[in-house]
Amino acid sequence: MDVVTLGETMVAMRADGLLRLGTTARVSVAGAESTVAVGLSRLGHRVRWAGRVGRDEPGALVVRTLRAEEVDTSTVREDDAPTGLVLFEQRLPDVTRVQYYRAGSAGSRLGPDDVVSALDGGTRLVHLSGITPALSTTAWEAVVAACDRAAEIGSAISFDVNFRSRLWSAEDAARVLTPLARRATVVVGSPDELALVGGVSDLLRHGVAEVVTKRGAEGASVTTPDGTWHAPAHEVSVVDSVGAGDAFTAGYLSGWLDGLDLAERLARGTACGAFAVATRGDWEGLPTRAELDLIGSSRGTALR
Repeated sequence: MDVVTLGETMVAMRADGLLRLGTTARVSVAGAESTVAVGLSRLGHRVRWAGRVGRDEPGALVVRTLRAEEVDTSTVREDDAPTGLVLFEQRLPDVTRVQYYRAGSAGSRLGPDDVVSALDGGTRLVHLSGITPALSTTAWEAVVAACDRAAEIGSAISFDVNFRSRLWSAEDAARVLTPLARRATVVVGSPDELALVGGVSDLLRHGVAEVVTKRGAEGASVTTPDGTWHAPAHEVSVVDSVGAGDAFTAGYLSGWLDGLDLAERLARGTACGAFAVATRGDWEGLPTRAELDLIGSSRGTALR
């Protein structure tokens, strides 16, 4: 595998109107790590997602969806606990309310054994996020085990801070995530998230090679011991901003895997982020490698 990632993928319901009034909803799947996995797969990389799903129809949907996107699910385990649920309710054009139902879910029962079996000697990159350690003690232990296993087999580690205030406090997150971030080759986060794990300078001082800052509509930057590079965001009509950060991460890591220079990695990341926000859903709008150049097309272009 080029990349192995792990975490929880939930069944996702996107409401068309107000939930309290009764509405229709579109059913799909959602999860930060699996969104990165789909993004990397569409860009031509070999990716495995490790996790647990329930022995239920939502779990079957998760596995079926990832397999359809050519993500390897050979080490996914079924669990007696239910697959997690996430509800999306768009309250304003660019404000989405998210409600999680993942306490005691199958994904929260992820453990070290699930991870070690998924990582083999050919893995180039292990991608982790700060969401997984927030789910349970065993899920946190799984992330630590993934870091240990990556060190054993010589895999690089990428770590997206991905702080979720609905899951835990900033104080608890900082205590758990800071030592994990310091073990990574590449750390990704918003300015606030990076500050949570010590800040750019501290991460570089502890051996992180690349600290990538996601700045939303202002683009993104990457800082290494040699300096800082910046890339602007693309101007597109925003349909749904959820998942944009994970799309950017997939594009940046794709550039890392391809050996692109830092500026080119940022450019691929911002292109993937633009595709994501222009389409409703976490992962549905992610581009293939052949589509990347479309981001520079003039408005109103028709490809005939």
